[in-house]
Amino acid sequence: MKVYFSCAFLLLLSFSGHCQKENYAVSLIPEGLRENANAVVRSALTEVAINSQRSMTVSEKRAVTVLNESGLDDINATEYYDSRRKITKIQATVYDASGKEMKAYKRKDFKDFSAADGFSVFQDNRLLHLDYTPVQYPFTFVFESEVETSNTAFVPSWAPLEGYYISTEKSVMHVTYPEALGFKYKETNFSPKFSVKRTDNPGDVIYVAENLHALKGEDASPKFTDIVPVVYMKVEKFNLEGVDGSAKTWDDYGRWYYDSLLTGTDALPEATRTKIKQLVGNEKDPLEIARIVYNYVQNKTRYVSIQVGIGGYKPMPAYDVDKLGYGDCKALSNYTRSLLSAVGVPAYNVLIYGDRSVRSFQPDFPALQGNHMILCIPDGDRFIWLECTSQTAPFGYQGTFTDGREALVVTPEGGRIVTTPATAARDNSQISKGAYSISAEGDLRANVEIISKGTQYDNVYQHEALSATDLDKFYKDYFFTLNNLKLEKASFKNDRKAIAFSQDLQLSAKGYTSVSSGKMIFAPNVFNVNPNTPKRYRNRENPFEVLRGYYDYDEVTIAIPEGFEVEFLPEDAVLKSKFGEYQANVTKEKDGSIRYTRSVVINKGQYDKADYEPYRLFREQMSKYDNSKIVLTKKQ
Repeated sequence: MKVYFSCAFLLLLSFSGHCQKENYAVSLIPEGLRENANAVVRSALTEVAINSQRSMTVSEKRAVTVLNESGLDDINATEYYDSRRKITKIQATVYDASGKEMKAYKRKDFKDFSAADGFSVFQDNRLLHLDYTPVQYPFTFVFESEVETSNTAFVPSWAPLEGYYISTEKSVMHVTYPEALGFKYKETNFSPKFSVKRTDNPGDVIYVAENLHALKGEDASPKFTDIVPVVYMKVEKFNLEGVDGSAKTWDDYGRWYYDSLLTGTDALPEATRTKIKQLVGNEKDPLEIARIVYNYVQNKTRYVSIQVGIGGYKPMPAYDVDKLGYGDCKALSNYTRSLLSAVGVPAYNVLIYGDRSVRSFQPDFPALQGNHMILCIPDGDRFIWLECTSQTAPFGYQGTFTDGREALVVTPEGGRIVTTPATAARDNSQISKGAYSISAEGDLRANVEIISKGTQYDNVYQHEALSATDLDKFYKDYFFTLNNLKLEKASFKNDRKAIAFSQDLQLSAKGYTSVSSGKMIFAPNVFNVNPNTPKRYRNRENPFEVLRGYYDYDEVTIAIPEGFEVEFLPEDAVLKSKFGEYQANVTKEKDGSIRYTRSVVINKGQYDKADYEPYRLFREQMSKYDNSKIVLTKKQ
């Protein structure tokens, strides 16, 4: 063991000395690392010393050559601090293209900012930041920092590739730890494509990555951390804001969270307990009772963010939420749970990643995870999920912020990983039925009803709160094929129980089409045009993902102007592939009108890069059919 430790120590010592004597001349960067790169990480050394359950030191020295203006954000000259995280060292040095030192910066040169996110009412996080404005490109920026913290719940992860369009010449991560704390790591996306080596010994682990080429950003790519090497790290015995914890299993972690952070936070004023019981009255159905309570919380409270100390993780007491009328996601979820408990309905706090792009817990890596809290109510063999921060979301509706991902349900008996529901493509529906007429001058008048459900409900149900100006802007963007659009009337019906949102619209557009040589040419599809075709890539590098499926159905009656007759109608269109289905049909009715129907199903999925071009062609064909034209001829 001593021999192996010595080898690891010598490797680290060698790298550290190499950094100190580094020649940062841009000419020394291997040509392959410049390809597709706006910046190149020349050398990065991160040393994490986990000294005890309540002490950790993180040191970093990182040199990045910025090749052009687009790489300027890759400097990352920022360090955060708070009452439990102390910056003990911070400095930076800038070198020109030849490797000559241009400027050195000390702590006094860094500006001190609040790390407020713009919506947190209480927050004690701050940061030191150096805003460097270059005088020339390329240049090399060397940033060094050291922090000490008692929060060992957050052992830094390691990603030797930091983002798209940035390559890595060399990156090293070195972690030392007391074995009694139960240090664990998880490697993801390791493959021969990436040169990464690990030296692992008791109490010590080193990762080294070299010559990792920059990846291009490509449309529909999965999250960056899903396609590049990442190492997640933790200790099973940790400290969070002064509270010792354990995360050997999810069961252990959930029990600790409940006992240490939730217990004692659910007391309510007696007057509130009496009031909520009166509101429930004689209702016996647990879900109807929960609906009453949820409505009460939505009407009584509002969301604020609280990010101070343990308050960033421990809910504000329900008693205080009741008094103040506000709270963050933890506080409002816990307040709702307390009210439900008062009327005999069990509910559990749920830790989750709240994000429009789906991000899940790692079921095989019990650790402090998540950035959001919701609530769940047992209902037989399923859960009803409540988003307690929204004053407008329907009861039991998740939307796209917490759907289809793994999360942790926290119970008094412990924690368990569950998967929140994902809505099937055909249930994410938008049904449009309407009619429009075209005058002899080519002007359009239309009415249409659009009913949205599932995740498509999430896109529109807050239209009720928009101003007339914002509504006008939205519909001009949505009906982008209608030049000179005028929104004559818009009325909405929000069925919160069925979770369906109806838009009843009246529109007009002058000059939608025109008469030329006695002919009028226009596209029948005016209400729901496929807006774009995926970008073409000569050599696609990344896999791609369709995050959510959906279903659209459009049915339109078109009244043609008097004195005109149909000369040409588009042929029926049918497309079928593993990516979805598309059908469009245009027919002439007995009364002289034209009937247009269209249906689209897009399937969610993760696909290999080889599937991208067939997918792009499928969407391109959809767009082509969406823009098919009708030709009318003026009668002689």
